[in-house]
Amino acid sequence: MAIQIKTPDEIEQMYSAGQLVRRVLDRLGEMVEAGITTKQLNAEAISLTHAAGAACLFQGVPSSYGGIPFPGAICASLNEAVVHGIPSEYPLQDGDILSVDFGVKLNGWCGDSARTYCVGDVAPKTKKLVEVTRSALDIAISLVKPGEKWSTVAGAMADFVRASGFSVVEEFVGHGIGREMHEDPKVPNFVTRELRRSDIRLRPGMVLAVEPMVNAGTLKVEIENDGWTVVTKDRQPSAHWEHTLAVTDRGVRVLTA
Repeated sequence: MAIQIKTPDEIEQMYSAGQLVRRVLDRLGEMVEAGITTKQLNAEAISLTHAAGAACLFQGVPSSYGGIPFPGAICASLNEAVVHGIPSEYPLQDGDILSVDFGVKLNGWCGDSARTYCVGDVAPKTKKLVEVTRSALDIAISLVKPGEKWSTVAGAMADFVRASGFSVVEEFVGHGIGREMHEDPKVPNFVTRELRRSDIRLRPGMVLAVEPMVNAGTLKVEIENDGWTVVTKDRQPSAHWEHTLAVTDRGVRVLTA
């Protein structure tokens, strides 16, 4: 792995990018209600990003599965969609959950974050799924500090999710982030054999996009025909939360909060 260590000044610049991501997600959260379309949310994200002099990070990214380059600024993943949902004319319905993943590049530096929004009156189990996923991210944040092993962080997230009756998605993991959206290292939300063999010890200057994805049923997923949208194999709901975290001498700094 070629892990890029950022200077304090570079982390400050990444904080500016992260705060733009936060402001956009705050605004989209205000807009989420029954009847609004994910295309409308996408248009608002583009408008706010361009007004800030930044670029939308996801637009035009080539698909790994033979689909079109990603057409949206946001990934808008509804209900059983785990990640990479394409914005559409679908009007949100009472009881839906919507995971929005969004990133920008500002002055050459990336920020990336995701939230799952509840639309109206959501079923109790689905609401718990959203809360557990967010809590798993909070657990990671509480553990990130210099000298900590990533396996400790990943294991704590996975243990909490499984004890809550849900499953951790294993097909997709978090990642380093900086001048590029995806940098080393890969940071899984569970403990892998590879991680046990070659653990990652956190040190100041590492910046990670940590993003637990949690399913109500099976952890298995599949790709829809659009070449992008990842859905749960059993079509039960999924939730996704993400923050960009910087490891500092003092502990952790959440750049997108």
